[in-house]
Amino acid sequence: MSEPDRIRWHCRRGMLELDLLLERFSREHLPRLSAGQTAQFVQLLALPDHELLELLMEHESPAGLLGAAGMPQTTD
Repeated sequence: MSEPDRIRWHCRRGMLELDLLLERFSREHLPRLSAGQTAQFVQLLALPDHELLELLMEHESPAGLLGAAGMPQTTD
């Protein structure tokens, strides 16, 4: 499986709202992302569904969900 195919597979979340947003974004923009942008997108996909939805719907600021290095923070 190619890297873009693997990323597209991770866009399938099982939550309709996320599926619609992420699959459309990956279809329209993933081919044009730089390596750094692709890495950031993959980091966003590592967030739990509810946190990712809050971020995408702008109910949560990125600083509240991502650490200083832009990596998802874990909630233990």
